[in-house]
Amino acid sequence: MQRQHLLIDADDTLWENNVYFERAIAAFIDFLAHSSLTPEEVRHVLDEIERAGGYGAASFARSLEATYRRLAEREVRPEDVARVHAFATDIRRNPIELLPGVAETLAYLAPRHDLVLVTKGETDEQRLKIEASGLEPTFRRALVVPEKDVATYQGLLDDADLGLDSGSTWMVGNSPRSDINPALAAGLHAVYIPHPQTWRLEHQEIQAIAGRTLLTLDRFTELREHF
Repeated sequence: MQRQHLLIDADDTLWENNVYFERAIAAFIDFLAHSSLTPEEVRHVLDEIERAGGYGAASFARSLEATYRRLAEREVRPEDVARVHAFATDIRRNPIELLPGVAETLAYLAPRHDLVLVTKGETDEQRLKIEASGLEPTFRRALVVPEKDVATYQGLLDDADLGLDSGSTWMVGNSPRSDINPALAAGLHAVYIPHPQTWRLEHQEIQAIAGRTLLTLDRFTELREHF
């Protein structure tokens, strides 16, 4: 195959991420112990608050606190707020857990194609995860962007230092909202690798674009069969 540019997502594409947030949310809902709202109804409130926030553990902590203050049926004490924040900050203590076959697949792809890691979120937090993963040497560049939307992908295509062209550039990731749909809309090809724990706010119906190729794979290792 002609050399391709593969832009590869990080969280829940290369390593586990959202599963730790889901565990924190479950612990938070147990701690809140609301007398009438179901766990799903509590989660709906949290989702609405998170939509207005940013990404990463610090933003998540603020969202949990806002949800707690809105829904708590008891006095909001400083020690309770600290407990709520701990559900979020404890996420950072989890070691990086690479998804099966990721390291071997990247080692296979790196000599054959141009690999660029593209992740969104809080810069310092994402940089620490990239460093801890040990994967950065397999990428030409590792980019942290504040958002992944059409403008972001168009900006990457326009970046002369990256040297991308839409005809041979693919976005690889697990999120329809951030990795697949905006990349296709910006004129890239895409590889969708679903993850069972993808963040709910990243769910979206995939919109196929005429002239753009969309591959859907079951696991990251299958990239070796196509690239």
